Amino acid sequence: MTKRPVIIDTDPGIDDAVALAIALYSEELEVRLITTVAGNVGLEKVTKNALRLLQFFGKDIPVALGAARPLIKAPIDASDIHGSTGMDGFEFEEPTKDLVLKEHAVNAMRRVLMESVEPITLVPIGPLTNIALLLNMYPEVKDKIAEIVLMGGSTGRGNMGVMAEFNIFADPEAAKIVFQSELPVVMLPLDVGLKALVYPEDSEKLKGMNETGRMIYQLFQKYRGGSMKTGLKMYDSTAIAYLLKPEMFQVADTFVDVELSGTLTTGCTVVDLKGYLGKPSNAKVCIDIDADMFKQWFMESLQKCN
Repeated sequence: MTKRPVIIDTDPGIDDAVALAIALYSEELEVRLITTVAGNVGLEKVTKNALRLLQFFGKDIPVALGAARPLIKAPIDASDIHGSTGMDGFEFEEPTKDLVLKEHAVNAMRRVLMESVEPITLVPIGPLTNIALLLNMYPEVKDKIAEIVLMGGSTGRGNMGVMAEFNIFADPEAAKIVFQSELPVVMLPLDVGLKALVYPEDSEKLKGMNETGRMIYQLFQKYRGGSMKTGLKMYDSTAIAYLLKPEMFQVADTFVDVELSGTLTTGCTVVDLKGYLGKPSNAKVCIDIDADMFKQWFMESLQKCN
């Protein structure tokens, strides 16, 4: 079976950790590079978390450090959701830095893309700063990008503002560049993540499933993306789910833009599902998910981990 090559751009983050576990143990994906971006916590912490996870999983995937701050606005973080380290709840061994590349993430992405025979899918599950920098600095890579499958944005309300989702709000200028890139973009929004839930009975199963399940169970004790009682929201795993099982999603081809100057709506993804703006589609937006299918896929995927 030919594996699908991907580059994952991430800011681990507890739900990022789960998404990485599923991707790294998938028999259908070949993760060629992991790049880090400041988001859930600062760049140094998210990079350390990526290295912690790779060491825990026993995977030798190169890691490149990317943007430490957004293109224009002041940095924010989500340490209130993920803890001060970004992955509170589990005692990882101190990771080595053997997998860290000397290249900046943008240069590493360019090299990996240009060296690849087949196009590569970019999977950003944090703020889009690195991806925007890549597209602006090295437009020649566009022919090497199969598509961009991102977790971010919202078709309705937000979780960082009235209308803004965290990843887009963190760097709205970068998000606008990505949506205007004329590349195939798939958006897994907040709305879908709110339905991609792991319930208490599932968490209990994880605890005794395998070492990865035990680690994730402990992280879940500190995760504030939902609650252990009402269900934890697996936002970032929806991007991996789309890659591996797209039939669980309802998808709309539509026009998406990002509000940069609204005094009340900065960071809002304007998803024109009814064509009011009269502009051609520039993205596939997942507007619904089969929650039962997701839960089954999620648990089966983690069973494949060590």
